[in-house]
Amino acid sequence: MNYKISTEPGARLRINKWLWAARFFKTRSLASDAVEKGRVKIGGANVKPSKDVRVGDIVEIDIERLVWQVEVLGVCDVRSPATVAQTLYVETAKGRAKRRLAETERRRTFREPAVGLQGRPTKRDRRVIDKLSGPD
Repeated sequence: MNYKISTEPGARLRINKWLWAARFFKTRSLASDAVEKGRVKIGGANVKPSKDVRVGDIVEIDIERLVWQVEVLGVCDVRSPATVAQTLYVETAKGRAKRRLAETERRRTFREPAVGLQGRPTKRDRRVIDKLSGPD
């Protein structure tokens, strides 16, 4: 299928629709919620879901404390496959370095919850678990 992607400098589209088409969010309503909560910025400023994003704009998207900083390369008003959606933006070098640093810090401080567990609980462990759980 042929998807109409506009890359000319004057091309514009609503930010919530662009976020959905670029596959940052699964639905337009999730994209709108993120914009309304201030998790999406265009040029460093908070915007409303109806704000138009233009080719060449720098967009910051905070998805679960992971900040993407991307430059808009094109707009498409339909949701397309991931290979096509990735052509709508390019991640900035500054944003990539910042995101990589945040991911490294998260991995360094992350502790696997079940690291001390080995196999199934024994009969004794099960009694302790039952005692801590309380009566059902």
